Amino acid sequence: MTRYLLDTNIVSDLVRHPRGRVAAHIIRVGTTNVCISIIVAAELRFGAAKRGSAILTARIDAILRTLTVLKLEPPADQIFAEMRNGLERAGTTIGALDMLIAAHALTMDCTVVTDNEREFSRVAGLRVENWLRA
Repeated sequence: MTRYLLDTNIVSDLVRHPRGRVAAHIIRVGTTNVCISIIVAAELRFGAAKRGSAILTARIDAILRTLTVLKLEPPADQIFAEMRNGLERAGTTIGALDMLIAAHALTMDCTVVTDNEREFSRVAGLRVENWLRA
């Protein structure tokens, strides 16, 4: 079965619409097949801290307790280095955190679920889906 790594914009939509499209996809594929990178968890926590919202923080905490949060471990560092080098040589770089998320997904053999398909599609070998447009 495919394992899905949710990008920050997908989890943000889940926070705003807990019974929306993303939630329906999670139910369809099963929560055991859905995970979040520690990079995404950090981005979500930063967003909540920046807003200073206790409600937002509680919603994010609930999601992070429900879904598996993956540690970033080797060989993600090697995959990141090779990927970044290739993207820079081609002149098609993407954001630094997106590169880390992509490397994490490649390391764990996950499909990235994002609303930012344009950036992630630049990464060779990375499977990408958009649950907000599907």
